Amino acid sequence: MVCRGVRGATTVTNNSREEILSETRRLLALMIRINGIEPDDVASAIFTTTRDINAEYPALAARQLGWLDAALLCGHEMEVPRGLSMCIRILVHWNTTKTPRDIQHVYLGEAQVLRPDKANLPSVDEAELTAWIEQQVMIWNRNQGGAS
Repeated sequence: MVCRGVRGATTVTNNSREEILSETRRLLALMIRINGIEPDDVASAIFTTTRDINAEYPALAARQLGWLDAALLCGHEMEVPRGLSMCIRILVHWNTTKTPRDIQHVYLGEAQVLRPDKANLPSVDEAELTAWIEQQVMIWNRNQGGAS
C-alpha cells in the first residue's frame, strides 16, 4: 500500500455555512464512492477555498461524513488573476493499492474548467449517495448533541 493523492473541486454560489458544507459533503462523498475510500485509509486531507469563501471550514464536512481520526487542514488558495472564484478544493492523501491511473479525481460545477479532462465521472446512484450523506450527518449530529 502506498499514499496517493486524490483531488477534487467544486464551487458554491453563496458564501454561506450551509452551502459550503453541503457542496463539500457532496464532493467528498463522490470522491469516496467513486474511489472506494475507507476512512481508516485516509492519512490526511487539505481543504482550500478561494478568499471569497469564509463562512465555514469545509473540513467540517469530512468530520460529518465520519472522518474523525484523519488529519484535516483548511486554508485559502493563492489568488491568481482570472482565477476561478467561489471554489473549494480538496486534496486527500489516501493509503491505497491503486495506481495513479486508477484514481478518479472529481471536479464539479464551475470547477470543471480546472480539469476538463476529468469532467466525465463514472455513474453514481444520486439518490443512494444523498441518503448516505444524510445518514452520516444524522449520526454526526446525534454524536454532537444536536449541533451541526
